[in-house]
Amino acid sequence: MIAVIKYNAGNIGSITNALNRLQVDVNVTDDPEVIQQADKVVLPGVGEAKSAMASLRSSGLDILIPKLTKPFLGVCLGLQLLCDHSEEGNTKCLRIFPEKVFKFPPKGKVPHMGWNNFKKIQGPLFDDIDAPEDMYYVHSYYASTGSDSIAICNYLVDFSAALQRDNFHAVQFHPEKSGKVGARLLHNFLRL
Repeated sequence: MIAVIKYNAGNIGSITNALNRLQVDVNVTDDPEVIQQADKVVLPGVGEAKSAMASLRSSGLDILIPKLTKPFLGVCLGLQLLCDHSEEGNTKCLRIFPEKVFKFPPKGKVPHMGWNNFKKIQGPLFDDIDAPEDMYYVHSYYASTGSDSIAICNYLVDFSAALQRDNFHAVQFHPEKSGKVGARLLHNFLRL
């Protein structure tokens, strides 16, 4: 069973539908016991970092998530919340990845919305996926690049399109809205 974490963020429906298309059992929940019993966990997200972290704290998930040892996937805001800190609301995040989250500079159109590719692919999420491949992005904030970056995208600046450390995987793009390539990435996550 895949636990999709329910918290103060959107996009739960589309990620759940994408997983259902891959014929897996999905449970949308904020119950720590259910999350601990799941085979894999997904932290989706479209929203704002400060209120999303407040929601995770209110259910104790801010303590549970970093202790999980099962395959874990953060998507969009889910990636940002797995980082150290976000400029959005001056928010202390889950600190799984040491990267910081910044607002895009005002020298271009923000949010970064639409199709964009990435480079520097490595790791099991990208099995049978070759760069450059276009994925769908919608975000105004981005994670810096560092040693945990397994894919990098450029929009105004280079940023982490994907991060991985131990059992924690995260992507800034929306695989559930990225056609066959996104479905392949979700399939690869389910095989972990």
